[in-house]
Amino acid sequence: MPAGMASEKINSSTTKICPTCGTKVNEDAPRCLVCGTTFEDPKTTTKKRQEPSIRGSQMPIVTLSLPIILLLFVAFLAAGGGLTYLALNLSGGIAVATVGPTETVSPTPSQTPTLSPPTATKTPEPTPTPFTYTVQSGDNCGAIAYRFNVSIQSITLENGLSAECLIAVGTVLRIPHPTATPTPEASNTPSSEQATIEACEKVYHVVQEGENLSTIAEIFEVPMEYIMEWSGKTVDTAFYGETLTIPKCMRGSVAGATVTPSPAPPYPAPELLLPRNGEAFTLDNNTVTLQWASVGTLRDNEFYLVTVVDITAGQNVELIVAVKDTKFIVPTTFRPTDNQPHIFMWTVISVAQIGVDEDGNPVYREGGARSEPNLFSWVGTASQITPVP
Repeated sequence: MPAGMASEKINSSTTKICPTCGTKVNEDAPRCLVCGTTFEDPKTTTKKRQEPSIRGSQMPIVTLSLPIILLLFVAFLAAGGGLTYLALNLSGGIAVATVGPTETVSPTPSQTPTLSPPTATKTPEPTPTPFTYTVQSGDNCGAIAYRFNVSIQSITLENGLSAECLIAVGTVLRIPHPTATPTPEASNTPSSEQATIEACEKVYHVVQEGENLSTIAEIFEVPMEYIMEWSGKTVDTAFYGETLTIPKCMRGSVAGATVTPSPAPPYPAPELLLPRNGEAFTLDNNTVTLQWASVGTLRDNEFYLVTVVDITAGQNVELIVAVKDTKFIVPTTFRPTDNQPHIFMWTVISVAQIGVDEDGNPVYREGGARSEPNLFSWVGTASQITPVP
């Protein structure tokens, strides 16, 4: 075909330009003959353009400026306050202040304060430490309280016991010291005796082991009765750990005095055990043994004083012996020598040796109650048989 005809044919046909290289190609050509770019189908493109796009519904967008926001906030607060006031007004919770006349306060003239004299502070005296005591066989709270001159209640409180004050043998009790009689306070015009008490120089002494009132009186050269009086003691016995008041103004010469142990504390009356009251002993009984119950642990200077009296026909022959044990064997030398039964009465009491007399015999002081007397009979010799003629 001639060139001019081909050119006219191409020009007469519908053409399109390649978007890549700019070459003119037929409208229906699927790709460019020069660069190979693939063209889209015109029908498909037209169909896509003709299809309407589907969009979802949108909420309207509201835009507020800052002044409008502030105005709405103020309106919200005003509405809330109004509702609160209305609620309180309906419930009666709003109090209406009543304006009264203003009161004029007159100034109070200042006063010169009066200084009161200082209160004197009394220095407390040292509290004595309770001492200990081990419960012995036959002890009870009443006997222990009587022995140490204290109350049963003070023993129960000190040891945390019940009101019945039940104790067992071997229990270690804390015994409080007897409450001393307080010295009366001085009045505005003290008496001569009161002035002497106030002016007296005093020292406090804690009793050590092995000490007694006699040795303490000798050490401080103060008579024992003054130590007892100023210490509020009712018994002349010094207990280990007890605090004593020593009035130095009562000091006097006691040098050369005989130091004797303090007497025993008050013991209960011993209970007589054997022989039974009224028991009879015959010729076959060479000895008679007396036995009684212990009243507690005796100190070195303490004893049981046994008294046996032959009361037959008013003879009243006595035998008095001090022993440490809780039994005593009546010697055969005290046995009757006739053939009649003799009646003997015997008692026991706890005592303490407080010295000796001018003949060197021991001197005792009673340390408790005497036992109830018991009786027994004893025949000395065999009865003489009168021969029958």
